[in-house]
Amino acid sequence: MGGHSATPSGPDFSQGVESSQLRDNQVLAGRVGDEAVIVVRVNGACHAVGATCTHYGAPLADGIVVDGTIRCPWHHACFQLATGANVRPPALNDLARWRVEESQGRVYVRERLAPRTRAARPTRTAWPESVVIIGAGAAGEAAAETLRAEGYDGPVTLVDSDPSAPVDRPNLSKDYLAGNAQPEWIPLRDASFFADHGITIVRATVSGIDTAARRVMHDDGQLQYGALILATGAEPIRLSLPGDGPRVFSLRSLADSDAIIAAAAGAKRVAVLGASFIGLEVAASLRARGLEVHVAAPEARPLERVLGPQLGDFIRSLHESRGVVFHLGRSAASLAPGKLVLDDGSAIDADFIVAGVGVRPRLALAEQAGLATDRGVVVDARLETSAPGVYAAGDIARWPDPHTGERIRVEHWVVAQRQGRLAARNVLGARAPFDAVPFFWSAHYDVTINYVGHAERFDSVRVDGDPAQRDCAVHYSLGGRELAMASVSRDVESLSWEHAAERALARRSA
Repeated sequence: MGGHSATPSGPDFSQGVESSQLRDNQVLAGRVGDEAVIVVRVNGACHAVGATCTHYGAPLADGIVVDGTIRCPWHHACFQLATGANVRPPALNDLARWRVEESQGRVYVRERLAPRTRAARPTRTAWPESVVIIGAGAAGEAAAETLRAEGYDGPVTLVDSDPSAPVDRPNLSKDYLAGNAQPEWIPLRDASFFADHGITIVRATVSGIDTAARRVMHDDGQLQYGALILATGAEPIRLSLPGDGPRVFSLRSLADSDAIIAAAAGAKRVAVLGASFIGLEVAASLRARGLEVHVAAPEARPLERVLGPQLGDFIRSLHESRGVVFHLGRSAASLAPGKLVLDDGSAIDADFIVAGVGVRPRLALAEQAGLATDRGVVVDARLETSAPGVYAAGDIARWPDPHTGERIRVEHWVVAQRQGRLAARNVLGARAPFDAVPFFWSAHYDVTINYVGHAERFDSVRVDGDPAQRDCAVHYSLGGRELAMASVSRDVESLSWEHAAERALARRSA
């Protein structure tokens, strides 16, 4: 993944800084030669690591230090300060690190250290003979990498019919669609990475699972598994509108995004169906390409069900200030030549249409295999399904969330990555519960909304700050209990809310 890079500034740590400048858990940003570096003292020991997140290049000095880690302010990745290890998605790679020396009241950052090597671990007899992962999205890719990172040396096979997977899917509706991200940024890993790590990718469609025989059938043959991770994700709801008119696109894959980009190249006007996160991100991206954009949606406010009226009004005004025209309280009825006809008989001129009206979890395989389902694949706290040795992660998994006390399913990229990691560890015997605080972000022009927690329902919305000034934190509660927070331009507050939720769970579990 590509992203931003930092211009080195601040003190040259190779020349030393006064020890008094480094207090416990405080970040000092500087440089070593041409490289941006941060130094943090933790329990008396100083650590020097790269200054930017390996996800999109956020300045880590703007994050927070928690229990020997530093958390990224933009998208909540997390790194160990002592080792540089990436311990929490969405980042994939470790931070660079440097040797630190403290002498005579000064701290010096010396040579850059070689990338850390993972200690070899003996094969455990309890480990499965092989692991098959169905789906090479966020959860599946994270699971495959984690198996190798944990020392598993048996066969690991990813099965996915999408020839481009795994890719940085959040970028497909944001910078990539807007034309601001290079194509080489989009793959999560290149082909050599999987070959080097002994991960086999099978480009095929899975037709069935036999949990008794531990066998996966696909259109090119079959695979035996010792353990299976289902990470089939979700698929967009595709509209079938009567009439002959503009082509209707959905957006889920790289091919979908490329098709929309190709359509936009010769177009002047586009209609977006649905004021969802992806619908509005598409609207923003196509405005960046100079198209006239109309958004039609049945609700009275964009995203009000998730973000409440205050942020809903802000998002509408933000898009309107960039020229987007809304048709709210309206649904699509039919197509006509060069037009989208709405349910009140009015029409929107459009060269093409993008439907962002939601997704549904891909449950056909789980249902065919006889797994328990309930608007998702039912899993326990460790992400294991009703069939022993079969785990589910990502958009399809409905798990018992310890933060809300409810069984939930979440369609967020970071949640999928974190679940993929945990499912892999549990395949190897960790038996750990999934207790991460859900997190996602949504980008609209130069505004990013961060959301932590999970509030499917709320009866109280408290706004701190002013959305119109692009500076606010919005808190969502149900029955007097705060469940989630959305924020604009309050990165540290977002991180702190997440950490507070983790501490609250730890206290309840003690």
